[in-house]
Amino acid sequence: MVGPSNDKCDIAIVGGGLAGGLAALALAAKRPDLDVRLIEPGPIGGNHIWSFFDSDIAKKDRWLVAPLVRYHWTAYDVRFPSHERKVRMGYKSITGEALADAVIAALPAGHIIADKAKHVAPDHVLLSRGGRLSAKHVIDARGGGKFPTLDCGWQKFVGQALTVKGGHGVEQPVVMDATAPQLDGYRFVYLLPFDAETLFVEDTYYSDDADLDAPVVRERIAAYAAAQGWDVAATTREESGVLPVVIAGDFDRLWPASDRTARIGVRAGAFHATTGYSLPDAVRTASSLPGLVDRADLPAILRNRAAASWRRQRFYRMLGAMAFRAADPGERYRIFERFYRLSPGLIARFYAGRSTTADKLRILSGRPPVPIGRAISALWKRDWR
Repeated sequence: MVGPSNDKCDIAIVGGGLAGGLAALALAAKRPDLDVRLIEPGPIGGNHIWSFFDSDIAKKDRWLVAPLVRYHWTAYDVRFPSHERKVRMGYKSITGEALADAVIAALPAGHIIADKAKHVAPDHVLLSRGGRLSAKHVIDARGGGKFPTLDCGWQKFVGQALTVKGGHGVEQPVVMDATAPQLDGYRFVYLLPFDAETLFVEDTYYSDDADLDAPVVRERIAAYAAAQGWDVAATTREESGVLPVVIAGDFDRLWPASDRTARIGVRAGAFHATTGYSLPDAVRTASSLPGLVDRADLPAILRNRAAASWRRQRFYRMLGAMAFRAADPGERYRIFERFYRLSPGLIARFYAGRSTTADKLRILSGRPPVPIGRAISALWKRDWR
């Protein structure tokens, strides 16, 4: 624990969520010669479940997440009013508890600092309870908040793990059940069967504002469970969140060149613009850090990588512009319904943020599932670039 006096280390990671936790694990595994500290006031990993498709992570990086996986399925389902489909693709889930256990085991005693950072600079951190931690590199992994410099829609959710007496009958994940009533934008229910009687049920919706009314969403989950005929005996966990769906913005305002503190994760703008999904980039970045941290220009390297990723996200920002500016909220599901009629390979590359030129043309081909005039207007604005 850092006291009121100066303490020193090689790498100080501020934020123990997904990006910060994975970075700590990668450095502990590949660079045991370094003194790595992790600053996180709450539980490492928080109360979260992160899921990913096998194709999201390159084979060379899977060593980092393989020990964290708690659930694995070989396929998943989607359901829409006019279309249902089973997609044969590996799907895995990591829990915040698994990440916390791994980080606690990997870092020496006293290297996890349960405090907030009140000031973060390239070479030091000032702690809320007093004390200064100096480092060769400080890496800011605190997440992004509500992104006031970006034009965003929002993906909002509440998820609960339900114990269903007698079993729930769900054999594999349902990534989107959009047969649920469409409320406050595009709404779907997400299901993860942990065992025969334990089912994680998440009510998710793409909305124009970032306000999450958790009690209302809990009522929706209860209504959905009742409609399925499930006898819910208990709720064993709950999580909630608000993820940005970026429509437009300027990377230089998100991460100004004048800010020379290294950033990773959502703090660096490193997430999928359409889904808010950050795990693939968090894994790639964490896996690369052991080979980069000896560089004096680490902050510039990470900023250049984040800027390049931002440029590659133009297509996904364009899709967000069409969804939020061209589609009526109650009709947004048609965009995803049409998308899920495309090939599994295209779908996999989309979620991984690696859509090819052919993929992009295929996604945009045919009659758009939004009014054509509004689609043209949304694209004409061009601020999504």
